[in-house]
Amino acid sequence: MPKVTEEHRAARRAQIVAAARRCVIEQGFHKTTMAEVIRESGLSAGAVYGYFKSKEQIVEAIAEEALSTVDELFGKLLASEEPLSPLAALEAALNHVVSIAERPGGDVTRVAIQAWSEALRNPAIMTIAQGKYAQVRGRFEDVARRGQADGTVDPSVDPRHIAQALFGIVPGFLLQRLIMGDVAPGTYTAGLRALLRS
Repeated sequence: MPKVTEEHRAARRAQIVAAARRCVIEQGFHKTTMAEVIRESGLSAGAVYGYFKSKEQIVEAIAEEALSTVDELFGKLLASEEPLSPLAALEAALNHVVSIAERPGGDVTRVAIQAWSEALRNPAIMTIAQGKYAQVRGRFEDVARRGQADGTVDPSVDPRHIAQALFGIVPGFLLQRLIMGDVAPGTYTAGLRALLRS
């Protein structure tokens, strides 16, 4: 029997994650079943369950896929020698999220919004959400610390509190983008800048 290469395994896993993302976008998280993910993937039940034992594991994989690129973005921002304001980092993050959302294969932000509401009903999803969102909020905390070191952020404010506020802005942007359709990262952060000056 031929050996399955790592490339083949990675491709199969990506195929399943993409199928699940499409199902959640089309039907909603709550209505998507493993049977539908299996059907959409075109693979056998055994093949799908060989990678993911539950829908929750697939949701975690979708979140990891999206957030790994966000983490890379923050790594680049923080490695730069240029001063980095929290609002500039927020705008860069929102631009990045929009670029991820517009990739072929479906808007992953729709999955994120649905996972938030599902987390209130499902403790397993709540645990996944808490871990992933703590990761992003931690990166905003890194930005706040960097701003304090640069002299662009008040050093008397706890960086965790700045991170909480910055992270809290993201869901509002996503909801308006999905529901209203008239919000963009540049206009959103321009509004925030105006509010902060008032």
